[in-house]
Amino acid sequence: MEIVPGIHQVDGVNGNVYILVRDGLIVIDTGIPGSGKKILAYTRENLHREPGEIRTVIITHFHLDHTGGIRALKQAAPGLKLAIGKADAGYLDGTIPIPVYPGFRGILLQAAGIVMNPGWFTPDILLDDGDRIDGLSCIHIPGHTPGSIGLLDEATKTFFAGDILRSDGKTITEGPAPFTLDLAASHRSIRKIAALDFGILLPGHGVPFRPGASSKVREYAGTLAPDA
Repeated sequence: MEIVPGIHQVDGVNGNVYILVRDGLIVIDTGIPGSGKKILAYTRENLHREPGEIRTVIITHFHLDHTGGIRALKQAAPGLKLAIGKADAGYLDGTIPIPVYPGFRGILLQAAGIVMNPGWFTPDILLDDGDRIDGLSCIHIPGHTPGSIGLLDEATKTFFAGDILRSDGKTITEGPAPFTLDLAASHRSIRKIAALDFGILLPGHGVPFRPGASSKVREYAGTLAPDA
């Protein structure tokens, strides 16, 4: 579906995938393993563009439900550039072990990673706070993962939040605590996001929040413990 002119969300993918239609195509996150086919089909059938026009794939963080379609996209568009936050690059290329998360859900996640492992990928671009990529501003928002990034599109006042925030369209909350490596850092990052100006929040899971998204984030940030 088209959220605003030039920004699309790929339907039916677990782990939200967004496509920006610019001179080329920019894909933000790639869903769970197997999602690549849906991304490519959306590109052809909804955008009427060729997969080879995918110029950049930006990954907000290293988790499996955001990296699963990378291989299919790289095969369809061999010239694309793969970008990720600098501190998450080692998890993407396999030089840093994937963390083991606590509890039963952590065991399930570890098993899924073994069964569905999409492989290791060497990023072409390492992003840090304040970097610009394809007209987007990179905001380093550590906590959910060390290298989690958000992306601010000033032209449309849209913020791509990855998994640090979630939305059901009416409320905004933080991402799942059991899969957040540093909850205190995540809260600091939420306060950092609250200082930005944007009208639309596009989370890694859930549905878009609009209008007045940054105001709602500020409201939520105000509920967090001061010493978090």
